[in-house]
Amino acid sequence: MRLLLIKTSSMGDVIHTLPALTDALVAFPSLKVDWAVEDSFADLALRHPAVNTVIPCALRRWRKQPIKARRSGEWAAFKAAVQATSYDAVIDAQGLLKSAFITRLASGPKFGLDKRSAREGLSARVLDFPQSVARGQHAIARIRQLFALSLGYPMPSTAPDYGLPRDHLPTPLSRPAQLIFCHGTTWATKHYPEVFWRQLLELASSEGHRIYVPWGNDEEKVRAERLASGLERVTVLPKMGLDALTDKLLSWDAFIAVDTGLAHLAAATGLPGVALYGPTDPVLTGVQGIRASSLAADFPCAPCVQEKCTYRGELGKGVEPPCFSSLKPKQVWQQLLRVAS
Repeated sequence: MRLLLIKTSSMGDVIHTLPALTDALVAFPSLKVDWAVEDSFADLALRHPAVNTVIPCALRRWRKQPIKARRSGEWAAFKAAVQATSYDAVIDAQGLLKSAFITRLASGPKFGLDKRSAREGLSARVLDFPQSVARGQHAIARIRQLFALSLGYPMPSTAPDYGLPRDHLPTPLSRPAQLIFCHGTTWATKHYPEVFWRQLLELASSEGHRIYVPWGNDEEKVRAERLASGLERVTVLPKMGLDALTDKLLSWDAFIAVDTGLAHLAAATGLPGVALYGPTDPVLTGVQGIRASSLAADFPCAPCVQEKCTYRGELGKGVEPPCFSSLKPKQVWQQLLRVAS
């Protein structure tokens, strides 16, 4: 079977799609998947054994500079690649207008979320076989169901398998280990307070662990350097591509992260760890891995799913964002010891 998958971004969305590919490969051992994905995630997509090739795109950049995209020939090359093969199935696993635009170009029966299931219902208009997938489920479960319905196999009851083999067995935290603390995220409300991160780094260092702190932009680099200042066992990583960082995650021992793509990647690589959720809902987008755990804030307005905090009460006073006042560093550390020891 030859399948075209359209799921362009973001990192978390791409990672959430990998278990569905594993399910489909079990059902169809000869499956070959071409994946239309943002170029920054192409290496990650290629790691899955079902993926035959990626068709890299840059929709975010092209939408900002449409004339340049046409003149450069990038858009024409992408369109030609999408249309080069007649597929047994085309699956839009994103359910957005931008993914529908790509789906419309492809040759083959088109599957995806129906108008009530998709985030943007109009995206279903380009589909030949819209599928009903209940909302309110975790993103991974929804995509697995979409694939099962579209390709005609029973929905597996197994735990998600991301197709990222791990050779290194994580070291229990009763012994010195290598940890990664992922502090960077997009929303201001998803940031765990710096003073709490510092306490976690001091706890981990005092128990003999080596901790690595990644960053993705200048602001995150400055924060990482602040957090690591004066702590000999804490290393701020150099700027790393996603492929190199994935290799590191497959060889390290545990993680703590905020709600970010790196948290999902760490869980997908089989790394034990804890992801911290304040304004967002782990029921819908919590980390899912062999030994990964989501900790949700216990706060009156959580999860608010807001990029800007509007809470004006007295609870959590002095902590920004205040919902994280319910996830103290010692509680987080004890949860990590439970899942990683």
